[in-house]
Amino acid sequence: MVKIAIVGGSGGFGREIIDVLVATGKHEVLLLSRSDAPSDGAPVGVTWVKVNYESVDDLADALQGVDTVLSFIVVHMDPMNTSQKNLINAAVRAGVRRFAPSEWTAPRFDHMPWYAGKLEIREILQDLNKDKKVLEYCLFQPGMIMNYLAHPHKPGKYITSSQTPIDFTNRRIILAEGTEDARITVTAAHDLANVVAKAVEYEGEWPLVGGIQGSNLSIAEFIALGEKLHGTIEVERLNMADLEAGLVNSTWRPRIDHPTFRDSPEQAAAMEKVLLGGVLLGFAAGAFDASDDWNKLLPEYKFTGAEEFLTGV
Repeated sequence: MVKIAIVGGSGGFGREIIDVLVATGKHEVLLLSRSDAPSDGAPVGVTWVKVNYESVDDLADALQGVDTVLSFIVVHMDPMNTSQKNLINAAVRAGVRRFAPSEWTAPRFDHMPWYAGKLEIREILQDLNKDKKVLEYCLFQPGMIMNYLAHPHKPGKYITSSQTPIDFTNRRIILAEGTEDARITVTAAHDLANVVAKAVEYEGEWPLVGGIQGSNLSIAEFIALGEKLHGTIEVERLNMADLEAGLVNSTWRPRIDHPTFRDSPEQAAAMEKVLLGGVLLGFAAGAFDASDDWNKLLPEYKFTGAEEFLTGV
């Protein structure tokens, strides 16, 4: 049994992982939050701890006796990475053994500046261990969450449904022209949660890069899969030079359905263009081509493939 602290765990990824950790019955799970516990109490099997992310002292006190910290802080909502920097310093001060920064997505962030904060955290952790190992850490990288391919259906318990350029439900895909061979890793949310639970118990040293693969397919293979499941898929190809110039002239765009933008449809529309252009260029650059490090370390675990998952949906 180890003591695990979940930070920023009220969102979809964190809650999926909390459920799996609690279900093992093996660990003491803390949920660190800047807010008071909800009126109906913390999730069953979880101790809710209110903390001040601006205070390293407060965080260090909360992390006393903790073996593993899993961070789900939303990077673009953490100005200057203040909360996560303080969390790292507090983890070191409290003698935490293992740390998972707020990664949980693509291994690279080409053309996706909204993820820039993750790069800074990687550099901080690398610098922390440059002379000797101070804190064992792993960058958990599942690529794109497979559940998004089922939009608007919600096959996970907590993961918010999110539309992507691969829209199987409406039988359509947007891509940058000439990028059919670009590869994308997709991993189901329940597989990500199970891998993290197994990683907590893993007796060996965590890999620095923790790639996870449910399926790794080319865009052409995604198109073929969509046609197998749904019939004809309409493929819209956007000019690469236009995308690089910030011009996104598509007939449709994945919609943003996030509370941040519900009171500002104009801002949402502008951000939809930015996200679509960045993601398509990211696909083309191989940014979502995650490795299979945890697949190799956990050979007994059976991952759910894209076809199996989508057939079930």
